[in-house]
Amino acid sequence: MIDYSKRKVKNMKISGLSTPALIVDVNKFKKNAEEMDKLLEGSSLKLRPHYKSHKCASIAKWQIENGAIGMTCAKLSEAEDLCDAGIEDILIANQIVDSAKIRRLADLAGNCRLTICVDNIENINALSTAAVNSGNTIYCLVEYDIGMNRCGVVTKEEVLALAKHITACENLVFDGIQAYAGHISHVEDIEERKESTANNYEKLKILISYLEDNGVKVKTVSGGSTGTAEIKTAEGLYTELQAGSYLFMDSTYRTLSLPFENSLFLLTTVVSQRNGLTVVDAGVKTCGVDQGMPAIVEGDVQEIVASEEHFQFHGYSGEKKIGDKLRLIPGHCCSTINLHDKIYLVDGENVIDRIPITARKIGR
Repeated sequence: MIDYSKRKVKNMKISGLSTPALIVDVNKFKKNAEEMDKLLEGSSLKLRPHYKSHKCASIAKWQIENGAIGMTCAKLSEAEDLCDAGIEDILIANQIVDSAKIRRLADLAGNCRLTICVDNIENINALSTAAVNSGNTIYCLVEYDIGMNRCGVVTKEEVLALAKHITACENLVFDGIQAYAGHISHVEDIEERKESTANNYEKLKILISYLEDNGVKVKTVSGGSTGTAEIKTAEGLYTELQAGSYLFMDSTYRTLSLPFENSLFLLTTVVSQRNGLTVVDAGVKTCGVDQGMPAIVEGDVQEIVASEEHFQFHGYSGEKKIGDKLRLIPGHCCSTINLHDKIYLVDGENVIDRIPITARKIGR
């Protein structure tokens, strides 16, 4: 990203933007990055940010330039976008099982250090065959289900069997474990979050000892999130932190008293008002509500009703009138990003740049 303090151009004003529009306060954005650096300073935990939170190649490159060891992403197309932007170390934190995608993945591994998560032998065999055919090496993390009840295996014996199978396969390297506890990330009670994280720590510690007692070296333990970053720095067990939302934050994370500020906002326009009802020109097609409704920056509201193109605010206490701009804090930054093509970077009331969301429109 550009050092905007050195630019000498006349800035566009936020008031001139057509809404709905995504805006990012660059000062809060940079402060969030600095806060994450402070959390990780002196610990063994390295930052591997999650691409799904911003899907912007320019932000990913900026994160790498500022100390991230690589990028995490959710799907193959995101990995291809990152590699095309020059990112050299990429983790796909999911399983890729479609045969055509496995061939693409194997080819991509020739252009970057590519790591993939696995949880079954058939998939491992398919990855090995494709890697041999492409002449490239694919790194593998065995996914250990630590409570998400999603992908992964659940016993230490299964992890050992998969790790040994990877080691025996051509053109594959066993690199370690992914143990992602996303179900803990948004637990509001800090003591409950700490207790759950401590329980997972004990499970992982037993697993790693078991693997190493059976001759399997665990180099990487990847996982974690924005909501558990501060806790995990004290553990000394995870080697990589997959936090993504910390740069932007959202109204869901805002309740957790984390050392990060909301920097991402959805700029809207008030289009109708009557009898305690205020309506803006943004709805579920431009703001993710999968983790909750947006919050209003200026004023309070008694109830929010969402439709495709509108949010209806009942009992809005602010002073905004028809035609005024109203900032919202999205309920979930990641799903909101995926609904837009671009982000406007702002400093105060000035729009200082526009960056594309490069991985939004590409497929799985």
